[in-house]
Amino acid sequence: MDKIETQAGQNIPIDQRAKAEKVRIIACGAIAREIVAIREANGLDHIDLQCLPAIWHAHPQKITPGVEQAIAEARAEGYSRIFVGYADCGTGGLLDRLCEREGVERIAGPHCYSFFVGNEAFAAKDDDVTAFFLTDFLARQFHSFVIEPLGLDRHPELKEMYFGNYTRLVYLSQVEDEALQRKAREAADYLGLVYEYRYTGYGDLTAELLSAR
Repeated sequence: MDKIETQAGQNIPIDQRAKAEKVRIIACGAIAREIVAIREANGLDHIDLQCLPAIWHAHPQKITPGVEQAIAEARAEGYSRIFVGYADCGTGGLLDRLCEREGVERIAGPHCYSFFVGNEAFAAKDDDVTAFFLTDFLARQFHSFVIEPLGLDRHPELKEMYFGNYTRLVYLSQVEDEALQRKAREAADYLGLVYEYRYTGYGDLTAELLSAR
C-alpha cells in the first residue's frame, strides 16, 4: 500500500490520509436525499455520508447506540473528522451526551422539522402545537413510516387516539414537487386534518453542512 511521510516522520497509508481529510457524516436516512443535494450543489466533495436506518424515526431509543457504533467504526476506518447528521430526534438528550463524550458535533435543533424551518423561526411560531408535520421524506413514505408503525392499516380506529388532538397536517417541503404535495394532501385527508403547505427548502441544514468539521 502506498504511504506518505508526515512531518513527524510517521508513515500513513494514503487511503487513511484521504479519509482523515474527509468529514464522515453519520446521518438519519430520512435526510439522505437532502444531504446529497446540498453536497452536490455546494461542491462539498469532502463529505462522506453514512446513513442509519430512517425507520429509527419511529424508534428513537435506537439512535444513540447506533450513532455510537457508527462513530467507532468511522474512527476504525481512519476518519478523524466526524459530524452527526441528527438533531435530538427524541433521544431526550442522550445523543448530546454521546456527542460531548466523543468530541463531535450534531445538527442543532430538536428535530428535522425545526431545522428545515430554521430553528429560530420554528421556536418563535407558537401556534403549531396542534400541527402534525410531514417532510418530503414522510410525504413520500407516509404509509411505511406513519400508517404501518402505528398499526393504522390494521386498526384504523386508532386514528382518533393518535391524532384526535391535532387540527392540521403541515407539509414542510424541501423541494417544490406537485406529486409530493398531492401525497401530503392525501395524508391529511386520511387523518381527517386540515392541510397546510409550507415551502422551507433545506433551512438550517445547508449552513450546518457547510460548517461541518
